[in-house]
Amino acid sequence: MAEEERDTERGSSMDSTESRWVFQEDEDESEIDEFDADLPMVDSEDEENGEQRLIRTGPRIDSFDVEALEVPGAHRNDYEDINMGKRIVLIFQTLGVVFGDVGTSPLYTFSVMFRKAPINGNEDILGALSLVLYTLILIPLLKYVLVVLLANDDGEGGTFALYSLICRNAKASLLPNQLASDARISGFRLKVPSPELERSLKIKERLETSLTLKKILLLLVLAGTSMVIANGVVTPAMSVLSSVNGLKVGVDAIKQDEVVMISIAFLIILFSLQKYGTSKMGLFVGPALFIWFCSLAGIGIYNLVKYDSSVLRAFNPIYIYYFFARNSTKAWYSLGGCILCATGSEAMFADLCYFSVRSVQLTFVFLVLPCLMLGYLGQAAYLMENHADAGEAFFSSVPSGAFWPTLLIANIAALIASRAMTTATFSCIKQSTVLGCFPRLKIIHTSRKFMGHIYIPVINWFLLAVSLVFVCSISSMDEIGNAYGIAELGVMMMTTILVTLVMLLIWQINIIIVLSFAVVFLGLELIFFSSVLWSVTDGSWIILVFAVIMFLIMFVWNYGSKLKYETEVKQKLSTDLMRELGCNLGTIRAPGIGLLYNELVKGIPGIFGHFLTTLPAIHSMIIFVSIKYVPVPMVPQSERFLFRRVCQKSYHIFRCIARYGYKDVRKENHQTFEQLLMESLEKFIRREAQERSLESDGDDDSNSEDEYSGTRVLIAPNGSVYSLGVPLLADFTEISIPTFEASTSEDVNPHSSNPPVLDAEQSLERELSFIRKAKESGVVYLVGHGDIRARKDSWFVKKLVINYFYAFLRKNCRRGIANLSVPHSHLMQVGMTYMV
Repeated sequence: MAEEERDTERGSSMDSTESRWVFQEDEDESEIDEFDADLPMVDSEDEENGEQRLIRTGPRIDSFDVEALEVPGAHRNDYEDINMGKRIVLIFQTLGVVFGDVGTSPLYTFSVMFRKAPINGNEDILGALSLVLYTLILIPLLKYVLVVLLANDDGEGGTFALYSLICRNAKASLLPNQLASDARISGFRLKVPSPELERSLKIKERLETSLTLKKILLLLVLAGTSMVIANGVVTPAMSVLSSVNGLKVGVDAIKQDEVVMISIAFLIILFSLQKYGTSKMGLFVGPALFIWFCSLAGIGIYNLVKYDSSVLRAFNPIYIYYFFARNSTKAWYSLGGCILCATGSEAMFADLCYFSVRSVQLTFVFLVLPCLMLGYLGQAAYLMENHADAGEAFFSSVPSGAFWPTLLIANIAALIASRAMTTATFSCIKQSTVLGCFPRLKIIHTSRKFMGHIYIPVINWFLLAVSLVFVCSISSMDEIGNAYGIAELGVMMMTTILVTLVMLLIWQINIIIVLSFAVVFLGLELIFFSSVLWSVTDGSWIILVFAVIMFLIMFVWNYGSKLKYETEVKQKLSTDLMRELGCNLGTIRAPGIGLLYNELVKGIPGIFGHFLTTLPAIHSMIIFVSIKYVPVPMVPQSERFLFRRVCQKSYHIFRCIARYGYKDVRKENHQTFEQLLMESLEKFIRREAQERSLESDGDDDSNSEDEYSGTRVLIAPNGSVYSLGVPLLADFTEISIPTFEASTSEDVNPHSSNPPVLDAEQSLERELSFIRKAKESGVVYLVGHGDIRARKDSWFVKKLVINYFYAFLRKNCRRGIANLSVPHSHLMQVGMTYMV
């Protein structure tokens, strides 16, 4: 566990040249990872079928690695090298962003509990207090702070961070775009072989070979994420309503309808301020929340001294037994209110991308938890002598002289709590988007220093609208509290299951510890969940409906994206067809570079054939560009681009896979992206030439590559006749040797004399000069929009999902090309429809 924590704290700063343990395929991967220019690239679909063994690699300089330029705005989270002053600022920001939700739980926990199980004696107060104290110790402290936070994915938390962590260690993703070369990213780290590794490998093999287990894992992740989004709705409603309800204690004339209207105004202000960023708002609200926690502790100590310090006996868990013995069914109902003291625990994990693990742990243990416990102890001490005030336990226990300042700071803290869950929702949605489980949306990065700070406008206003509907339709604190418990427990249970899998698959710790964690915490959460589900017939069912809707959106998007990708794989062009067309591809090669965007990471996309049959000419250089998100938080710039050569050198066709992690910021404009791409391509070609010269040891590798090609002509649809034997660029006439090979033996003139063989250096410089001249001729983005439709013989539900639901989501989501800001003059789009 300690070793895992050290790895976590290092994050993505791990040197890519370190020795590490990797899985190696038994079959030869040279055609995928090491290039031989004499052979065309073959995209092997059977790449993952070979038997795997774990080997130790030495310091490796990958043939794909490039020293790319630093992209402006691509900053990483770095909390290691900061001074004490910045650490204090960081603590305040942590308070303001992460702990707002759990910090406001004293506003409503006892009130909801005692509405479900009315007080019949002081023993009931002690029993309820003991339940709250041990819930705080077991769930936020032991489960989240000491265990779950350590399961972060290089500083990223949440259900999708756990999913990416699992997918990185096992091919558990349903989207078949994994490559063996992805495992060489420095963010992929595997443990050294140990006795527990055999168990881990068995689980890994079982997960990779079972489609059912993969689907179950994805469904669990989607269910957990939908509950996080539901939390983003119910948290503002609960926090704001409970704080504004304090007005009814201070002002008798205030009615419930007026409380609802004030709450609506506060919610509108809250979501309007969300766009100003986590760092700015966190620094502003951090001191406010620090005052709130100090107020909780101060009021608690005051009530303990003034009323009844004997409530400290509640640390004896025997009072929990007495509580259930006295109240039986009502005590079980009250568990739905008790779990509210742990709300915000998941926000600590989901908001982890904003701050370091250590800052969250230390802040909770030494500030948040002691203040919360003192607050609950103080309320219980007050209620020992004032049973009738249990309905508004917190505000009734505030000393009269401090009531209005406390009410003000409580409302500020409630707004902060709402913000904490909203930022967690943004983080989870971004993770699910880049891992192919949520429609693409506009994401705004609110911090120039820390790239994890994001704002999603569409989701922000969507959450506001649903929160307003929720507050207006359900104003009862009991019903909202029950809905809150459903959403919170739903994501807690999913997290427990995923962390258990992480323990088995990745941490490889003792099976007794794993079973103890799963049995204790999953059993505890199921008991709480049974309590809140019993009351679901009241208004709290609305939050379940909302969570189901979000689940269906994510499931439909993932299902449609998977079908689309699999169809594109089936319809890709064969290398044999490319050889038959020849290096001119059966058309005119015009000067310039065409960047053909597609989602395939292997093979020649079928959309390219559509371009060939639609356009009278194609660019002299073609690069298939695939923007791929890999299951790591960040991909270093030096490992961003993968290049492969498609067919022989004379075709001048390359594949480029631009790899991004789910925390990476894609802020490059199209000029910067082109610059990075071309520099990476040149370095790849130099590296390839160097490797070939070493392998051939000076042998002549020209083969037929530099032979004259026969003269062929193409008659265009308009009747124009084009020669296919001309050089690709007109100003290459000073070179007496054509730059491409004949596609078939029949095209070669047997009577022509063989040209002189160029040495390796001249061949390299010729190709680099060709690339530069093509770049000067211009870069055009060839974008193929592939849509899918269900076949006529498909079953009705599939037609409904694909033709209507998925089509609607795809039509209204953000296009992937939008992130590069490509001008329309450089853009060419062709659409295709696949029947699935």
